[in-house]
Parts: sequence; C-alpha cells; structure tokens
Amino acid sequence: MATSAQSSASVSRAKPARRAGWTFYFGMSLLIAAIVIYGFSQTVDHKLIHAHPARPWPLWIHGVLFAGWVAFFTLQSALVWTRHVGLHRTLGWFGAGWASAMTGVGFWITVVMARWEMARQHDAGFVAFLLIVSFWDITCFTALFWLAVERRKQPEFHRRLMLMATCVLTSAAFARFPWEAFSDNWFYAGVDGLILLGVTRDLVVSRTVHPAYRYALPVLVAGQIFVVRTYLATPVWWMHAVSAIVR
Repeated sequence: MATSAQSSASVSRAKPARRAGWTFYFGMSLLIAAIVIYGFSQTVDHKLIHAHPARPWPLWIHGVLFAGWVAFFTLQSALVWTRHVGLHRTLGWFGAGWASAMTGVGFWITVVMARWEMARQHDAGFVAFLLIVSFWDITCFTALFWLAVERRKQPEFHRRLMLMATCVLTSAAFARFPWEAFSDNWFYAGVDGLILLGVTRDLVVSRTVHPAYRYALPVLVAGQIFVVRTYLATPVWWMHAVSAIVR
C-alpha cells in the first residue's frame, strides 16, 4: 500500500510539471511567431508586396509556405497545451507534407533568387551569402524535422527537435531586425538564443540538459560558424560553386 501511495504521489507531481512543459512550448511558439512577424515587417512591403522591380513569383510560394509553418507550429503547440493530443497527432502528417514542400521550394527559390540577384546586381558576395545561409538553414530544418518525426513516440525528444527545427527558420527574421547586433553577421545569435531558452528550462526543471540539445546544438553552432566564415572569407572553392549554381 505504501508503494501504491508513493506511485500516486509521483503521478500527481508529474501532471503539473507536464502541464508547465506544454505551457513553455506554447509560449515559445508565440515568441517565434512574434519574432518572424517583427523581422519580416521591416522588409516585406518593399521587397515583396510592393517591390520595384517585382520579385520572381516563386518567392510568394516560399513566403506562404514558411509563414504557414510558423502558424502550424503554433497551432500544434496550442493543441498539446489544450490537451487535444489526438488531433495534434493527426495533423502531424499534414505537417510532414508541408515540411517536405518547404524543403523542395526552399532550395528552389534560393537558386531562383540567387540568379535573379546576380542578373540585376552582379553582386557575387551577396549571392554567396544568400546561397550558403539558405542552404544550411533549409538542411538543418529538414534534418531536425524528420528526426522529430522519427522520435514522435518519445515526446521529450520530439518536442525539443521540433522546437529547434522551427528556431532555425528564424535566422532570416533576425537578419532583418533593424538592430546592428543581429543584422551585422550576428543573426545566428538570435537563433541560438531561442534554443538556449529551452536549454535553460531543462536546467531549471530537471537540473540537466536533454540529449536532443546536447547533440544537436553543438552541430548547429559549428555549422553556423562554418557558414559565416565561408561567406565572409569567400574562398575560391565556394565562389566557383556559386558561379556554377547561378549559371
């Protein structure tokens, strides 16, 4: 009987902790949405809606897909927060299709815009920046998303991987912030800062960092450093690759 009572007490303590976790991830989804809205509000009017000259039409598809993902991520977080887990899981397969479209369109529009920018501006440095940052971000999003799908039966892994996948997409928003701290080659600090909020929550709640963060975050940071160093140094091998892509 004592064991049964202890087990019931453990379950009772776990429920508020689980609820607090759901609240954290829902709050993070709202924070990410606010960052994306604020960042893109700085440029979307004159670089897409009323752009002169008009941008290539695939950019509209890209914008709808990526904005839709942020809305979908917020919806999924809200469903878990309100305990509609069954609907959350059902919609997850819709999200898998949406994410697949984002990957394909993301790589496609990156090449389209690189060629458009080169044809108009002839700025190889900016095109080199655009290509490597976009390719890295899309690759990271795709890898983290499908890892999250693979771990969907392990909620603690799943939610952290999905959070990191969505955080990766905020680099474009941070790069549009009017603050030099983010716009001047430091936009990845905003991405990592969001992920570190999750790490901090783990340390506060469980006094340890979940393996999803321990393994994925160092890889992300190492890749970000490589990306920034590459587009700043413009090595010959990368400029040859850029030339081949835009041709």
